[in-house]
This record gives sequence, C-alpha cells and structure tokens, in this order.
Amino acid sequence: MELVESTICFGGKNAVYRHPSDACSCDMTFGIYLPPQAESNSVPVLWYLSGLTCTHENAMTKASLQQFAAKRGLALVFPDTSPRGEYVADDEAYDLGQGAGFYVNATQEPWARHFRMYNYVARELYSLVCGAFPVTEIHGITGHSMGGHGALTLAIHSPGQYRSVSAFAPIANPSKSDWGRKQLGAYLGTDEASWLDHDASLLLRKKGWKRDILVDQGGDDQFLDLLRPQELVDAATDASVPLLYRTHSGYNHSYFFVASFAEDHVNWHADRLTADW
Repeated sequence: MELVESTICFGGKNAVYRHPSDACSCDMTFGIYLPPQAESNSVPVLWYLSGLTCTHENAMTKASLQQFAAKRGLALVFPDTSPRGEYVADDEAYDLGQGAGFYVNATQEPWARHFRMYNYVARELYSLVCGAFPVTEIHGITGHSMGGHGALTLAIHSPGQYRSVSAFAPIANPSKSDWGRKQLGAYLGTDEASWLDHDASLLLRKKGWKRDILVDQGGDDQFLDLLRPQELVDAATDASVPLLYRTHSGYNHSYFFVASFAEDHVNWHADRLTADW
C-alpha cells in the first residue's frame, strides 16, 4: 500500500491509501479512519459505501462520521465506488461505468475485467484492512443510495462477516428501477434472473436477516421514485425482519441528509458491534 495522505481528526487518524487490486485489475484508493482507541487496542469497523458519482473522499469530508466514531471507538472504511484509470471502461452517462460500480461482479464486456466491486469490497479490501490495521473481525456496514444498496446486499449475502447493517436512502429495489435495470443489465447481462442476488428487497424475502436493520429516508428526496423504499419495507414485513424505517420530512438526497443522521447510525452500529453476542 502507498500512503497518499494522512491527518489527525478528532484525536484519531484519517488516512487515504492506494494499492494494486487483483479483484479490479487496477490501482484502487480507499480511506480509513482509526479512532484514538486504536492506538492501544484493536477496534471494530464500520464500512461506509458511497453512492453514484462519489469517490472515497465524499463521505470522508461530508458525512460527519469521524467525530462520532471517535467517541464510540469505531474504525471507518471508505472504499471507492468503482475501478478507475485510463484503461478502465467508462460511459458518458454519470450512472454507468467509473463512479457507478453498483457493488457487483460484472460478467459482461467491456466491464468484466475491472468492475468486480463485490469481490473487491467484501473479499480483497476486507482482508487487506484486517491484516494491515489494528481492527477486530467485528464489522458493520452502511451506505448511501447506491452504497445503501451495496451495504444491504453485501450484508445479506455475508451475515457472518457483517454483524450490523444500515442504510441512508438506499436503492432498495434496483431490478424494478431505472437506477438498477440499466446498470444490472450492462454489468450482468439481459437475463434478469442474474440480477436477483443484487436486489435488497428480493434478497431479504429470499434469505432474511437474523438481526435488525436501520434505514433513514428523506421525505423530500428528489429520487424517491427510483429508490423504491416501500418495497424494502414490505419485504422486511414478509420475512419477519425487524426493520426500523424512518422518514424525515424536508430532507432530500444530499449529504446534508446523511450528516444529519450520521450520529444515529454510528451509535446504532456501535451498540451492536460492541455487544456480547
């Protein structure tokens, strides 16, 4: 790994690293926050997956998570949202290609070589973080929009790896949304059966979740019709999964919304990551 930058933040260490990725066949960049407690003990980890057009940096600078993670003794990991580089496939649209990896392993050209974000986040970067930093193997995961989709699907697929999951305004039913059908079709092909493992609402009905889930949604979110949160609520009800779904009047899809409820999510994860199970 190459250290790109580092600074002290709320008594802890905020750092950005670059490393060669086997999963994505290119260099990848991620951010990590180590709270003050990590100087003397290994700490649990909360992963934050960002949304469309974002990099690792957006949440690091806009989500206001570090101040609360410092109080509760949680490390934070901020992966990038896609592979990047001159030789990495891209698209002119903002919602496909670089900046829009959707946390899937692409099987279709020209995406298959690099766009393997599921393996990158859940396997490669997970192993790298656990091996290189003073963290435990107790992890939670959250995210915003496309990242909320990623957090929910990764957690449901790997309940032994993630002890807690939450989301801010997730793309909850991508197989039925224009934020999903386009991308899943491009990355995975036209057989919609291959999309089902990447739709949180469908996965929740199929696999369930043994713990509880927190989802916050802006009541004035300009993309509400694309997010389809009611499908997730209905799926949780059908699967008897305890879902705390909160709608907040006046809030939109921006990081002003995420930052407003960041403390709630950090504390919610900390309560579950530090409890005896």
